[in-house]
Amino acid sequence: KHYLCGYCAAFTNIAVTFPIQKVLFRQQLYGLKTKDAVHQLQKDGIRNLYRGILPPLMQKTTTLALMFGLYEDFSSLLHSHTMLAGTTEALLTPFERVQTLLQDYKHHDKFTNTYQAFKVLKVYGIREYYRGLVPILLRNGSSNVLFFGLRGPIKQCLPEATSYSTHLVNDFICGGLLGAMLGSLFFPMNVVKARMQSQIGGEFQSFSKVFVTIWLERDKKLMHLFRGAHLNYHRSILSWGIINATYEFLLKLL
Repeated sequence: KHYLCGYCAAFTNIAVTFPIQKVLFRQQLYGLKTKDAVHQLQKDGIRNLYRGILPPLMQKTTTLALMFGLYEDFSSLLHSHTMLAGTTEALLTPFERVQTLLQDYKHHDKFTNTYQAFKVLKVYGIREYYRGLVPILLRNGSSNVLFFGLRGPIKQCLPEATSYSTHLVNDFICGGLLGAMLGSLFFPMNVVKARMQSQIGGEFQSFSKVFVTIWLERDKKLMHLFRGAHLNYHRSILSWGIINATYEFLLKLL
Protein backbone atom coordinates (compact mmCIF):
# COMPACT_ATOMS: atom_id res chain seq x y z
CA LYS A 1 0.00 0.00 0.00
CA HIS A 2 2.97 2.33 0.53
CA TYR A 3 3.82 2.08 -3.16
CA LEU A 4 0.20 2.85 -4.16
CA CYS A 5 0.01 5.83 -1.79
CA GLY A 6 3.27 7.23 -3.14
CA TYR A 7 1.99 6.81 -6.71
CA CYS A 8 -1.28 8.63 -6.00
CA ALA A 9 0.47 11.40 -4.07
CA ALA A 10 2.78 12.05 -7.03
CA PHE A 11 -0.12 12.06 -9.50
CA THR A 12 -2.05 14.61 -7.42
CA ASN A 13 0.98 16.85 -7.08
CA ILE A 14 1.88 16.88 -10.79
CA ALA A 15 -1.71 17.60 -11.83
CA VAL A 16 -1.93 20.60 -9.49
CA THR A 17 1.54 22.17 -9.78
CA PHE A 18 2.60 21.48 -13.40
CA PRO A 19 1.89 25.04 -14.70
CA ILE A 20 4.04 26.49 -11.88
CA GLN A 21 6.82 24.06 -12.79
CA LYS A 22 6.73 25.32 -16.40
CA VAL A 23 7.28 28.92 -15.27
CA LEU A 24 10.11 27.77 -13.02
CA PHE A 25 11.70 25.76 -15.84
CA ARG A 26 11.90 28.83 -18.09
CA GLN A 27 13.63 30.75 -15.30
CA GLN A 28 16.15 27.97 -14.74
CA LEU A 29 16.95 27.53 -18.42
CA TYR A 30 17.03 31.16 -19.55
CA GLY A 31 17.58 33.11 -16.31
CA LEU A 32 14.32 35.01 -16.80
CA LYS A 33 12.45 37.03 -14.23
CA THR A 34 9.13 35.52 -13.13
CA LYS A 35 6.97 37.97 -15.07
CA ASP A 36 8.96 37.35 -18.26
CA ALA A 37 8.62 33.57 -17.88
CA VAL A 38 4.87 33.93 -17.31
CA HIS A 39 4.65 36.15 -20.39
CA GLN A 40 6.37 33.44 -22.46
CA LEU A 41 3.77 30.90 -21.35
CA GLN A 42 0.98 33.31 -22.20
CA LYS A 43 2.39 33.67 -25.70
CA ASP A 44 2.51 29.87 -26.04
CA GLY A 45 -1.25 29.76 -25.45
CA ILE A 46 -3.52 27.82 -23.10
CA ARG A 47 -3.40 24.67 -25.25
CA ASN A 48 0.33 24.37 -24.53
CA LEU A 49 -0.02 24.90 -20.77
CA TYR A 50 0.04 21.17 -20.00
CA ARG A 51 2.33 20.28 -22.90
CA GLY A 52 4.92 17.80 -21.65
CA ILE A 53 2.96 16.57 -18.62
CA LEU A 54 3.06 12.88 -19.62
CA PRO A 55 6.81 12.31 -18.94
CA PRO A 56 6.73 13.74 -15.37
CA LEU A 57 3.52 11.82 -14.67
CA MET A 58 5.17 8.58 -15.75
CA GLN A 59 8.44 9.40 -14.00
CA LYS A 60 7.30 10.93 -10.71
CA THR A 61 4.51 8.45 -10.04
CA THR A 62 7.00 5.62 -10.44
CA THR A 63 9.84 7.19 -8.49
CA LEU A 64 7.73 8.40 -5.57
CA ALA A 65 6.05 5.01 -5.36
CA LEU A 66 9.53 3.50 -5.10
CA MET A 67 10.76 6.19 -2.73
CA PHE A 68 8.01 5.69 -0.15
CA GLY A 69 7.72 1.95 -0.76
CA LEU A 70 11.42 1.22 -0.39
CA TYR A 71 11.62 3.36 2.70
CA GLU A 72 8.89 1.33 4.41
CA ASP A 73 10.21 -2.02 3.18
CA PHE A 74 13.77 -1.33 4.27
CA SER A 75 13.38 1.22 7.06
CA SER A 76 16.02 -0.54 9.15
CA LEU A 77 18.54 0.25 6.41
CA LEU A 78 17.40 3.84 5.95
CA HIS A 79 20.35 5.57 4.35
CA SER A 80 21.40 2.90 1.87
CA HIS A 81 17.90 2.31 0.53
CA THR A 82 16.76 5.93 0.35
CA MET A 83 19.93 6.57 -1.64
CA LEU A 84 18.95 3.58 -3.80
CA ALA A 85 15.52 5.13 -4.40
CA GLY A 86 17.22 8.30 -5.64
CA THR A 87 19.46 6.26 -7.94
CA THR A 88 16.41 4.39 -9.25
CA GLU A 89 14.84 7.73 -10.14
CA ALA A 90 17.99 8.57 -12.10
CA LEU A 91 17.41 5.45 -14.20
CA LEU A 92 14.22 7.15 -15.39
CA THR A 93 16.18 10.18 -16.63
CA PRO A 94 14.82 9.75 -20.22
CA PHE A 95 11.42 10.94 -19.00
CA GLU A 96 12.92 14.04 -17.39
CA ARG A 97 14.99 14.58 -20.55
CA VAL A 98 11.92 14.52 -22.80
CA GLN A 99 10.00 16.73 -20.36
CA THR A 100 12.74 19.37 -20.71
CA LEU A 101 12.51 19.32 -24.50
CA LEU A 102 8.71 19.55 -24.53
CA GLN A 103 8.71 22.48 -22.09
CA ASP A 104 11.37 24.46 -23.98
CA TYR A 105 9.56 26.79 -26.38
CA LYS A 106 12.52 26.58 -28.79
CA HIS A 107 11.56 22.97 -29.51
CA HIS A 108 7.80 23.46 -29.91
CA ASP A 109 8.06 23.15 -33.69
CA LYS A 110 10.19 19.97 -33.49
CA PHE A 111 8.06 17.87 -31.14
CA THR A 112 4.31 17.62 -30.80
CA ASN A 113 4.18 14.87 -28.19
CA THR A 114 6.21 12.57 -25.93
CA TYR A 115 6.43 9.71 -28.42
CA GLN A 116 7.84 11.94 -31.14
CA ALA A 117 10.49 13.35 -28.80
CA PHE A 118 11.60 9.85 -27.78
CA LYS A 119 11.73 8.84 -31.44
CA VAL A 120 13.92 11.80 -32.45
CA LEU A 121 16.36 11.20 -29.58
CA LYS A 122 16.69 7.56 -30.62
CA VAL A 123 18.56 8.69 -33.73
CA TYR A 124 21.41 9.96 -31.52
CA GLY A 125 21.74 6.73 -29.55
CA ILE A 126 20.84 5.59 -26.05
CA ARG A 127 23.33 7.97 -24.42
CA GLU A 128 21.31 10.95 -25.66
CA TYR A 129 18.43 9.96 -23.38
CA TYR A 130 20.72 10.38 -20.38
CA ARG A 131 21.99 13.92 -20.82
CA GLY A 132 21.98 15.61 -17.43
CA LEU A 133 22.41 12.35 -15.51
CA VAL A 134 25.18 13.65 -13.21
CA PRO A 135 23.19 16.53 -11.63
CA ILE A 136 20.19 14.21 -11.28
CA LEU A 137 22.30 11.65 -9.40
CA LEU A 138 23.79 14.34 -7.16
CA ARG A 139 20.35 15.78 -6.44
CA ASN A 140 18.24 12.68 -5.98
CA GLY A 141 20.32 10.49 -3.70
CA SER A 142 21.15 13.27 -1.27
CA SER A 143 17.65 14.78 -1.20
CA ASN A 144 16.00 11.41 -0.52
CA VAL A 145 18.30 10.70 2.43
CA LEU A 146 17.65 14.17 3.87
CA PHE A 147 13.89 13.97 3.29
CA PHE A 148 13.39 10.74 5.20
CA GLY A 149 16.04 11.58 7.77
CA LEU A 150 14.46 14.92 8.71
CA ARG A 151 10.75 14.22 8.17
CA GLY A 152 10.25 12.67 11.61
CA PRO A 153 12.21 15.25 13.65
CA ILE A 154 10.47 18.18 11.92
CA LYS A 155 7.02 16.71 12.57
CA GLN A 156 7.90 16.23 16.24
CA CYS A 157 8.68 19.94 16.52
CA LEU A 158 5.17 20.88 15.36
CA PRO A 159 2.26 21.26 17.81
CA GLU A 160 0.79 17.90 18.76
CA ALA A 161 -2.07 16.88 16.49
CA THR A 162 -5.29 16.16 18.35
CA SER A 163 -7.62 15.54 15.42
CA TYR A 164 -7.64 14.07 11.94
CA SER A 165 -7.55 17.51 10.31
CA THR A 166 -4.62 18.73 12.40
CA HIS A 167 -2.68 15.58 11.49
CA LEU A 168 -3.29 16.47 7.83
CA VAL A 169 -2.13 20.05 8.37
CA ASN A 170 1.00 18.88 10.19
CA ASP A 171 1.83 16.46 7.38
CA PHE A 172 1.41 19.26 4.84
CA ILE A 173 3.62 21.66 6.82
CA CYS A 174 6.28 19.01 7.42
CA GLY A 175 6.46 18.00 3.75
CA GLY A 176 6.28 21.59 2.56
CA LEU A 177 9.09 22.86 4.79
CA LEU A 178 11.34 19.97 3.84
CA GLY A 179 10.58 20.33 0.15
CA ALA A 180 11.26 24.08 0.22
CA MET A 181 14.55 23.58 2.04
CA LEU A 182 15.78 20.81 -0.26
CA GLY A 183 14.51 22.59 -3.38
CA SER A 184 16.53 25.68 -2.48
CA LEU A 185 19.61 23.66 -1.50
CA PHE A 186 19.75 21.77 -4.80
CA PHE A 187 18.41 24.57 -7.04
CA PRO A 188 21.72 25.11 -8.92
CA MET A 189 21.72 21.40 -9.80
CA ASN A 190 18.41 21.86 -11.63
CA VAL A 191 19.70 24.96 -13.42
CA VAL A 192 22.65 22.99 -14.81
CA LYS A 193 20.43 19.98 -15.59
CA ALA A 194 17.98 22.13 -17.58
CA ARG A 195 20.79 23.59 -19.67
CA MET A 196 22.37 20.19 -20.34
CA GLN A 197 19.06 18.57 -21.29
CA SER A 198 17.92 21.37 -23.58
CA GLN A 199 20.67 20.40 -26.05
CA ILE A 200 20.07 17.79 -28.75
CA GLY A 201 23.13 16.15 -30.25
CA GLY A 202 26.66 17.47 -30.16
CA GLU A 203 29.27 17.38 -27.40
CA PHE A 204 28.45 15.95 -23.98
CA GLN A 205 29.81 18.65 -21.70
CA SER A 206 30.72 17.93 -18.10
CA PHE A 207 28.70 19.22 -15.17
CA SER A 208 31.50 21.61 -14.15
CA LYS A 209 31.90 23.01 -17.67
CA VAL A 210 28.19 23.74 -18.04
CA PHE A 211 28.09 25.30 -14.58
CA VAL A 212 31.00 27.63 -15.41
CA THR A 213 29.33 28.61 -18.71
CA ILE A 214 26.09 29.53 -16.93
CA TRP A 215 28.03 31.35 -14.19
CA LEU A 216 29.81 33.52 -16.78
CA GLU A 217 26.64 34.14 -18.81
CA ARG A 218 24.92 35.42 -15.68
CA ASP A 219 27.68 37.90 -14.87
CA LYS A 220 29.12 35.80 -12.02
CA LYS A 221 26.24 36.85 -9.78
CA LEU A 222 24.81 34.32 -7.36
CA MET A 223 21.43 36.06 -7.45
CA HIS A 224 21.21 35.49 -11.21
CA LEU A 225 22.10 31.83 -10.78
CA PHE A 226 19.21 31.52 -8.33
CA ARG A 227 16.64 33.17 -10.58
CA GLY A 228 13.47 31.22 -10.06
CA ALA A 229 14.51 30.06 -6.58
CA HIS A 230 11.84 32.23 -4.95
CA LEU A 231 9.09 30.68 -7.06
CA ASN A 232 10.68 27.26 -6.58
CA TYR A 233 10.55 27.76 -2.80
CA HIS A 234 6.81 28.41 -2.83
CA ARG A 235 6.16 25.71 -5.43
CA SER A 236 8.08 23.22 -3.29
CA ILE A 237 6.02 24.10 -0.22
CA LEU A 238 2.84 23.41 -2.16
CA SER A 239 4.21 20.41 -4.05
CA TRP A 240 5.81 18.50 -1.17
CA GLY A 241 3.05 19.55 1.19
CA ILE A 242 0.56 17.91 -1.19
CA ILE A 243 2.76 14.82 -1.61
CA ASN A 244 3.34 14.25 2.10
CA ALA A 245 -0.22 15.05 3.19
CA THR A 246 -1.79 12.96 0.39
CA TYR A 247 0.52 10.04 1.12
CA GLU A 248 -0.28 10.02 4.85
CA PHE A 249 -3.99 10.56 4.16
CA LEU A 250 -4.21 7.60 1.77
CA LEU A 251 -2.10 5.49 4.10
CA LYS A 252 -4.75 5.87 6.82
CA LEU A 253 -7.54 4.98 4.37
CA LEU A 254 -5.99 1.77 3.04
